[in-house]
Amino acid sequence: MNARKLRVISAAVLCAIFFVGLFAGAVSPYPYAKQFRERPNATPSSLHLLGTDSLGRDLFARLIYGTRVSLLLAPAAALLATLLAGIFGGFAGLAGGWSEKLILAATDLSMALPLLFVLLALRALLPLNISPILSVTITFTMLGLLGWPSSLRVVWAATKNLRNSDFLLLARATGCSRWRVIVRHLLPNLRPVLFAQFWISIPVFVLTEATLSMLGLGVIEPLPSWGNLLRGLEDISAVSANPWRLTPLVLLILVVICFQFILPSQEEIA
Repeated sequence: MNARKLRVISAAVLCAIFFVGLFAGAVSPYPYAKQFRERPNATPSSLHLLGTDSLGRDLFARLIYGTRVSLLLAPAAALLATLLAGIFGGFAGLAGGWSEKLILAATDLSMALPLLFVLLALRALLPLNISPILSVTITFTMLGLLGWPSSLRVVWAATKNLRNSDFLLLARATGCSRWRVIVRHLLPNLRPVLFAQFWISIPVFVLTEATLSMLGLGVIEPLPSWGNLLRGLEDISAVSANPWRLTPLVLLILVVICFQFILPSQEEIA
């Protein structure tokens, strides 16, 4: 199977998962928080396709709603991170001088600190009893605000190659301000690089959110995400009795692999 077919298949799988998550309310047979207390840890059946958890909640419903949280908000965080990288990376590459050194120094400092550890430290400073919706907002906002450094380096390098191009020299000669040059002339020409960085960031943020939620510092119960669904795998006896509980893990791996297959090639970026 050639790369083109793999890309088409991966894109189709991602689109299918995306739309199932988007229309979770129509696909799911039950609300994600509804408890069937008479059927805790139930095995898969016609009533519960993936069984139930220890609280009697339908795992299929929670998986679908968790897909909506993880797979729809990760692109929003990636978009925020890419925009920050594009603006500040473009400014650093275009301006040069002390502002370039300052921005790159801040970037190097941010990259020296592991993103996951910084997120853990910041999230641990916040109360653990916040509402589920607020926990989602905080988690993905932090991902977007802290996930830009690696992308900024790429954007900065691409901007330096464009710094003395004819269209930028003409824009500066007509009196355009530096920020107008960045927004109106530079960023459109960096679109392939920005798109590649955006696409790369999505699976990274999906995995980071899953890690935070597994540790209890991401999306708060009862709102489901792939991360807090994976916390159910701690119960080895329940997983052994019901291997279908591994479905969130399989889905997470599948999505990350599909993103890797449809990443743009170096020739397309160029």
